[in-house]
Amino acid sequence: MENRIIIDLKNVNFGYRERPALLKDLNFVLRQGDRVGMIGPNGCGKTTMLYLIMGLIKPNDGSVEIFGRRRVQEHDFVDVRERIGFLFQNSDDQLFCPSVREEIAFGPLNFGKRGKEVEAIIKRSLARVGLDGFKNRVPYHLSGGEKRRLAMATILAMRPRVLLLDEPTLGLDLPTVQRIAEILEEPGLSYVVVSQNIDFLKRTTTQVYTFEDGVLTPFRVPRK
Repeated sequence: MENRIIIDLKNVNFGYRERPALLKDLNFVLRQGDRVGMIGPNGCGKTTMLYLIMGLIKPNDGSVEIFGRRRVQEHDFVDVRERIGFLFQNSDDQLFCPSVREEIAFGPLNFGKRGKEVEAIIKRSLARVGLDGFKNRVPYHLSGGEKRRLAMATILAMRPRVLLLDEPTLGLDLPTVQRIAEILEEPGLSYVVVSQNIDFLKRTTTQVYTFEDGVLTPFRVPRK
């Protein structure tokens, strides 16, 4: 169904204890095919909004609806985390296995993939982020940029059609940024990208927002 609503945040308020409110009556809708960017200074609420969508934190009030269902309790978010690929800003929060191979295989194995099919997924996912030959490496020993690419590969292994990417170009060289942009150009994807890279947002998004005093505000990105 075209233009269906994937994410619907209604009048969401959130603030960490004893700190000013980060989100104030936030309303946000992501529809199928939307390619949205988020920009703004550290601490303005961008990452917080992604955490709310994934159920990692809960709103003080307001509603979070994803795939047509209101999500409140922890169990409500199980299928959300299976269907939406989420890239953490800090790759160390995403990587936990002793080898690159096991990092990428973790998701597919949990969904019943086995043997040669898993090996093909590993090979394809590493190639897409430029980590060919890294299968037997230890994630802990990778550079920051390599960890970033590996975290992206673990998401791509699941072939999600919805992505939430928190600073996907952080620590990456220009050729790898180009590679990530090409991935996002694939038809059928819907996503939210948090980034301070204006050129990347120009290429990969059609609408950009920022937070001003806890409220989501359209942001005009020069397209020329």
